[in-house]
Amino acid sequence: MSAQVRGNTNSSVGSSKYIAPMRVGVLGFGGLGQAAARMLVAKQEMLWVAAADLKGYAYSGEGLNLDTCLAAYQSQGSLGYLEPGGILTSRSIQELIAQASSVDGYFLALPNLPNTFIASVAQMFIKSGWRGVLVDAIKRTSAVEQLLVLKEELAEAGITYLTGCGATPGLLTAGAAIAAQSYAEVHQVKITFGVGIANWEAYRATIREDIAHLPGYSVERARAMTDAEVEALLDQTNGVLTLENMEHADDVMLELAGICSRDCVTVGGVVDTRNPKKPLSTNVQVTGRTFEGKISTHTFTLGDETSMAANVCGPAFGYLKAGVALQRRGIYGLFTAAEIMPQFVK
Repeated sequence: MSAQVRGNTNSSVGSSKYIAPMRVGVLGFGGLGQAAARMLVAKQEMLWVAAADLKGYAYSGEGLNLDTCLAAYQSQGSLGYLEPGGILTSRSIQELIAQASSVDGYFLALPNLPNTFIASVAQMFIKSGWRGVLVDAIKRTSAVEQLLVLKEELAEAGITYLTGCGATPGLLTAGAAIAAQSYAEVHQVKITFGVGIANWEAYRATIREDIAHLPGYSVERARAMTDAEVEALLDQTNGVLTLENMEHADDVMLELAGICSRDCVTVGGVVDTRNPKKPLSTNVQVTGRTFEGKISTHTFTLGDETSMAANVCGPAFGYLKAGVALQRRGIYGLFTAAEIMPQFVK
């Protein structure tokens, strides 16, 4: 992966000693963005100062108030209605970047619909002159490949970008990279996830992205579906989506990290949109051959009590903290969750 190093490189990447909390923004304020904000307000090492949605943004150098932000969004449909600090605009991301120059890093809790959207957001940051850390929880291989095209531009712009840093890709991909160390050769990485949510409307964009993986569907078709059409589809499946052989960026990330070729990686799972209980346990299985010639499988299973939001937002902020440490050493460019170890955010 491409990276440029400038400035003082004597400080420790693993250092968690900061003069002040990291100033963090969240782009996107749907189900995932709201969960990210809830997680941030409990952190001492990070201060939530900025957020944007489709119709507006909010910024406060002293930190945003979760309750008032949620009230503005849920009652009027946008953070732009927040008083004070809210701005209504159709160019929310660009204007927020311009106003909030002191933000250390952003979590892109954005729907990648269309499939070029995250790359287009990265280009906004490149063109803005802002220097800092970006983290996404992107899913599709093709979306990560679009970011790979921008890796040199990101480095030149002084941006440290960590991609694929949610649950899968992300937490499970990193787990696979660690598990692979037992083997001389990795034969297969199989990721299986179970997601349970009480109401699909809380995660509309995420569910649409999942629908796009179903046979006969595409990103464009899923994006164009009305809420009524989504509900009709879910009625046909009793609220359950079964996904197999998904186009998931775990494959390209593990290939780039030298773990195995992408065709050795498979991702699938079950999403229950009407029950918060997971339909099955999320896990990654890594099969390989040891140096003694033995074939074995490591299995890393996530606790059923951990929600999708916990398993996506937690790693995202852990990677953001790691990215800030890299940024402060003058290390810029594009990295994946399989290359960098996340740091726990207190």
